Amino acid sequence: MRRPDHRARLRRGRRRPRAGPQGPRQPGLHDLRAARPRPQGVKTIDYDRLTLGGVSDYYVSFDNVKVGEELGKGLQKCLGGKASNIAYLNGSPTDNNATLFAKGAHNILDKVADYKKAAEQAVPDWKPEKAATIFEQMYTEQHGRIDGVLAANDNLGNAAMAIVKKNGRAGKVAITGQDATLQGLQNILDGTQCMTVYKPVKQEADAAAKLAISLLKGQKGETSATVNDPQGKRDVPSVLLIPIGVFKDNVKQVTDDQFVKAADLCKGAYAARCKGAYAAKCKGAGVQ
Repeated sequence: MRRPDHRARLRRGRRRPRAGPQGPRQPGLHDLRAARPRPQGVKTIDYDRLTLGGVSDYYVSFDNVKVGEELGKGLQKCLGGKASNIAYLNGSPTDNNATLFAKGAHNILDKVADYKKAAEQAVPDWKPEKAATIFEQMYTEQHGRIDGVLAANDNLGNAAMAIVKKNGRAGKVAITGQDATLQGLQNILDGTQCMTVYKPVKQEADAAAKLAISLLKGQKGETSATVNDPQGKRDVPSVLLIPIGVFKDNVKQVTDDQFVKAADLCKGAYAARCKGAYAAKCKGAGVQ
């Protein structure tokens, strides 16, 4: 009698460096992977991005709806409860995670009666240059009457920021982001971006390793939730981690994790400014 094969195989979603699930997906990649035969009894894990229509037995990622909810809560905090016109710059329309981010954001912001959706559009392939074009059109059509921008990541937020700055309103429009990038953290300390969402990658890697080891031992594998695959019409057992909203007062959490080095915050275009007001902001945030 053949013994069952309890090997585990980790299937990693295509990612941009540190960009998490919002990086562009190579067309057709998920279909090719889903169609590949696998040895009998081998368990597979989708890592970071769920392959829609795929065959993986498990999924490990951050809770993408909660990522969106952190974005929504963050923007609400930055707007300070006043009546506001909000523009939404969502991620790529072909990225399921982007859909979940938007769902989470609307879960929070749609409940606020004083908020009006001024405009909303997905940004093809998450490209900042396309985001800049889209947001400039939004800004023009709204005659500049935009108080907040729900940008799905730091790169999209930075693109919107450039348009806001060009119109003399830098720091006067609340703009969100995601990924806790160096540029995003610099913007937060400078007061031109209100917050970002941080997803500690070590937690994600550790969770995937823990699950894989348990499967290798022939165990079922401990999960915390299920995630629906609308194309495969199934619920995938999942380990979902909790993202962290980052504002000026907790940037230090990101630098303490060495996700971004505190010393890097004062490099590049910010080097000269680190001797002045920006340095005081860094010191006040505990990162200098």
